[in-house]
Amino acid sequence: MLAGLRMSRGNDVILMDADLQHPPSLVPRILELRQRGYDQVVARRDRSGDGLVRSLVSTAYYRVVGHWMDVDITDGEGDFRLLSRPAVDAVLALPEANRFSKGIFSWIGFDTVSFTYHNVSRAAGTSKWGGRRLLNYGIDGMISFNSRPLRLAVYIGLTLFSAALVYALWIIVGVALHGVRVPGFATLLTAVVALGGVQLATLGIIGEYVGRIYRETKHRPLYVVRETELRAPHGHHTVTDPQPPEIPSATAMASSTIGSTKARTVRQFFVFASIGIVNTAVYLAVYASLNRWIPYLIAHVIGFAVSIVGSFFLNTYITCRTKPTWHGFFRYPLSSLVNLALTGVLLFAGVHTLDMGKNVAAVAAGLLATPLSFLLARWAINSGTDLAEQRAR
Repeated sequence: MLAGLRMSRGNDVILMDADLQHPPSLVPRILELRQRGYDQVVARRDRSGDGLVRSLVSTAYYRVVGHWMDVDITDGEGDFRLLSRPAVDAVLALPEANRFSKGIFSWIGFDTVSFTYHNVSRAAGTSKWGGRRLLNYGIDGMISFNSRPLRLAVYIGLTLFSAALVYALWIIVGVALHGVRVPGFATLLTAVVALGGVQLATLGIIGEYVGRIYRETKHRPLYVVRETELRAPHGHHTVTDPQPPEIPSATAMASSTIGSTKARTVRQFFVFASIGIVNTAVYLAVYASLNRWIPYLIAHVIGFAVSIVGSFFLNTYITCRTKPTWHGFFRYPLSSLVNLALTGVLLFAGVHTLDMGKNVAAVAAGLLATPLSFLLARWAINSGTDLAEQRAR
């Protein structure tokens, strides 16, 4: 096919199989669609005549391809198509040796139209495209035209690392509530899973560099020119005076601002809640370790004080996405006094009024105080940053 395209001299080129499974009777229809200005006219065959297994496998393959490839590949679209001369030139401009034709035809773009035709069985002989060859062709399509599979290691690695982190927090809470059952097992398992996730993520990062090298070695053009002023006799478009851009109204701008503010607040709350899980685990570890030796309310205060420093820095950098300031650092504990008093009251009420266990009451108090804690923490961090900026001016 590549040799034929290089030897072609016409304004339009039609690609079709020599075994007549691509019906020549469709050529007039293809030419008719070409007259409407399309640079690619694709004849897409249906799945009639294919076995059930092959149809299911093909459908599943194209769904996977749709998620993992950088171009759109449609089921049933093959090499049976018409290419205009600009499209042929764009295909020939790709110097790569591993040529996945379906991906190349989609990558070059241009105005494309397709129609479906009935699949025609072979008049004689058997197809050379057996199951193994189709499998190899599918793998080539996934690998030779994009580097997204290389990122799979990054996703899996980060997922495993996140799972290890969640499991570690679960173990910390379990130890705080019930004590150690099998010494060393949880630590070893968490370390193995976390290190496995880090290794996979590292391999994925290396794969990203390999993918960039892979794309560079293909030497694909950075852009494809359909026509220039030197060659624009066909399909020239007259550009009318553009309409001035519509200026959004004040109401629309206010609505957009409110919407973005709400979205940012929701995002910050969930990030704050995630950080709160870590801080709660730290607090529970300190609290459960100390309440055996000292009064539980004092253990509550000490655990809260230990976790508040880490909470300040994590919420400053991650939740509010700003830099910590001394003003915010001193205001953060002051705002937390309200939260400390609230959780203390809830803890006391849970233990003495609701007859809850001390550890369970501590968890419930922390969860109930989370919304107020979020608002107070954000106020302390942002107000401290604003005050530092005003004094700097």
